[in-house]
Amino acid sequence: MKRIKLSLAGILIVGLGLASVGADAGSGKVPRIGYLTLSPLLEPPSPERAGFLQGLREHGYEDGKNIIIEYRSAEGDPEALPFVAEALVASGVRLVVTAGYPAIKAVQEASDAVPIVLLFAADPDATGFAKSLARPGGNITGMSMQNRELGAKRLELLKEAVPAIRRVAVLWDSSNPVLKPEWESTQMAGRRLGIQLISADGANEPNFEKAFALIVKARPDALVTFVDLRLASYRQIIPEFAIKQRLPTMFALTAFVESGGFMSYAPDFEDLSRRSAGYVDKILKGANPAELPIQQPTHYKLVVNLKTAKMLGLKLPERILQRADKVIE
Repeated sequence: MKRIKLSLAGILIVGLGLASVGADAGSGKVPRIGYLTLSPLLEPPSPERAGFLQGLREHGYEDGKNIIIEYRSAEGDPEALPFVAEALVASGVRLVVTAGYPAIKAVQEASDAVPIVLLFAADPDATGFAKSLARPGGNITGMSMQNRELGAKRLELLKEAVPAIRRVAVLWDSSNPVLKPEWESTQMAGRRLGIQLISADGANEPNFEKAFALIVKARPDALVTFVDLRLASYRQIIPEFAIKQRLPTMFALTAFVESGGFMSYAPDFEDLSRRSAGYVDKILKGANPAELPIQQPTHYKLVVNLKTAKMLGLKLPERILQRADKVIE
């Protein structure tokens, strides 16, 4: 029944999008681009969207003046993404800017011709979106997170910050194929560090209730998560849960630490999004995305929350504090 409702909604959105094509066709030469997100669009903009808009300004574009951005959101529902993506492509945008495996896949399935610019994506070469980082070869280019190595690095930093940990729960979604290499690298790091990993897999459940229950029952020493836009909508809930369970946490997004999480280590997503705007400029000027190399992060951010550390009774080593890019007190 849900699929039928979404399909009807998708048809309606497509119709509206096609109507806007006619309006845009007669409005002049201002380029129209799409911006697709799984998560709800918030105001003020997320750091990633703010970074993208800043990048556009650096290249001389101002939304509503010499460029028009058509924003679309699936409101956190992955099943809605194909219909929202189809509607956005049908509206006649010149290209689509997006991030995360489900959204990228939805746009690519909607069209293999409309250029796709990645704000950030986990290993687009390994997931089949690009033939290689140097020469993507299709309709996709942009920024890569190079996620494969980060799972191990996060576990190492967590162990350095809390040396006593021996059993660590991993909250993730195994149905997301881009997360499996990160899970494998985290497992390898766990064996090297003498840490037992507990898979709290939230695949095929809408709200991670069973995964949370498994963590409570397993009584681990700490909790880690991966970069997952589905998990991102739990940026308030997971830190609150972890504090209640007295668990130090390592997150893949800074927003979790700003909401009360213990630590995060991740690429500078705002910078990646800002840099992606350069590809929008190139494509609008005629460049072929197949020939534009996918770029990698140049900076990673370690963020720690001292307030949460004190609540958990933890004293962070001085070397972690010195290394941190941001300390929340």
